[in-house]
Amino acid sequence: MTETKAHTRTRTHAVACFPAGDVDAPAALIDIETDVEEPGPRDLLVDVRAVSVNPVDVKVLAGADPGGAPKVLGWDAAGVVVAVGSEVSFFHVGDDVYYAGSIGRSGSNADLHLVDERIVGHKPATLTFAEAAALPLTTITAWETLFDRLALTADSEGTLLVMGAAGGTGSMVVQLARQLTKVTVIGTASRPESRAWARELGVHHVVDHHDLVDAVNRVAPSGVDHVFTPFSAGKIESFAELLRPRGAVVAIDDPPNLDLLPLKSKSITWHWEFMFSRPLDEPESIYQHELLERVSTLVDDGILRSTLSTSMDGLTAATVTEAHRLVESSATIGKVVIVNSARQS
Repeated sequence: MTETKAHTRTRTHAVACFPAGDVDAPAALIDIETDVEEPGPRDLLVDVRAVSVNPVDVKVLAGADPGGAPKVLGWDAAGVVVAVGSEVSFFHVGDDVYYAGSIGRSGSNADLHLVDERIVGHKPATLTFAEAAALPLTTITAWETLFDRLALTADSEGTLLVMGAAGGTGSMVVQLARQLTKVTVIGTASRPESRAWARELGVHHVVDHHDLVDAVNRVAPSGVDHVFTPFSAGKIESFAELLRPRGAVVAIDDPPNLDLLPLKSKSITWHWEFMFSRPLDEPESIYQHELLERVSTLVDDGILRSTLSTSMDGLTAATVTEAHRLVESSATIGKVVIVNSARQS
């Protein structure tokens, strides 16, 4: 592999969950030293400059085996390539990159992190590492929602209801739908700051999810064509009422005992979106690499913006714990990012 002299360490600092469970449990997140493995043929070794925390981090922490080995979390990162595998062709040492990684590998909450180049993009040149780290996971999720699951195109019209329009993924669904399609976007947001954020991103209408059916009917009396939702529990009958016949829902959450039968009478389609499916099931695919490359261009052209809203300093167990608490509260807008200040040059 090619490697710079400054990055020849065989061990690196990381933040791991051990034991797992509630983020406030004793030693739920700890600082550890872990081995730096040699890059595989298509791997990049990245000097991590910033990471962001997502709901998936919270889920993995809550569901991991308390008796298992420490597990490094983190599935969003931006940093600098410091070594490459023997078959790497998209990147070189010194490149600035951003990515969401794979849930099947060790996470990015580490000073040095291995990731397959086929799910990595060149960082938008106009963004800081922190601004870039806010984007990958939610952008991939939003892109696959709109253009894979719903099969929207630049000429698509109709109406899209975005649940949680000020959240991490909702923020990107709104931007991509507004900038790359002709659909009318209705976003749910209840607090003044959330409503203002959603409007800044371009929603046509903001409604309160506490009065979902009546609120949406006031702005879309003939119904909606598509729904994106990270909050499905207790909402299926509302979606069935609001959606037009042969409409579609894309969900990213997984509430237990979900009853979809109310959707049948209108032949409404239910899609799941899980952005880790490609890295896990199609390891040879370069789809997410190409997606992130296009997003970099859209950002640098001023068409898309970062959704960074909260920035913290220091990739340590204490800071990651604080970030988890914020994400668990479901009260944040945009994305929570941690700057790895110890690795800034």
